[in-house]
Amino acid sequence: MKKICLTLACFVMVISLVNAQSTVPAMTLSTTAFDDGGIIPVKYSQAAEGAAPGGGTSPALTWTNPPAGTKSFVLHMHDLDFVHDKTMDDQVHWLVWNIPADKTGLPEGIPKGTQLSDGSYQISVTGSLYRGPGAPANGPLHHYVVELFALDTTLDTKPAADAFQTRTMIMKAMQGHILSRAAYTGRFRRPQ
Repeated sequence: MKKICLTLACFVMVISLVNAQSTVPAMTLSTTAFDDGGIIPVKYSQAAEGAAPGGGTSPALTWTNPPAGTKSFVLHMHDLDFVHDKTMDDQVHWLVWNIPADKTGLPEGIPKGTQLSDGSYQISVTGSLYRGPGAPANGPLHHYVVELFALDTTLDTKPAADAFQTRTMIMKAMQGHILSRAAYTGRFRRPQ
């Protein structure tokens, strides 16, 4: 009888722990610029009127429910349909790291510059700036993913010679430090 009660008590405790963990809300990433999975407006692309070549205006992004212990965030925007030099690499449209843990988003139109006013760093294949979507008008819609990672550390990594090398270094440095991840997607091709 004692064994049965002990087994039942352990079972109830495991179920309680599972239920407690499942009630913790997931970290989310969002924007009011376009629906998740929707079409990215030209305003946020390289095709926008007045956009510098390879530039564009970054959309405002917000996030909620970062996990306890978050020390910094990494934001990674990339084009899943782009192939770089016949490798697994896709296009680095925007990589921002060491975003302070107390931030809950990024405003629209982040200015050009390697290091931002909050101490975070940014890079894209164009340089130290947001690179908006730029898929050609005569091809299929490209899929752009914006990923947000909550880390239990601040990365001791400076920008490298190019965005691909920098991304490789950042992704390697993040290993073993990711507490949570959220993603938001959009699709784009240049207007005809």
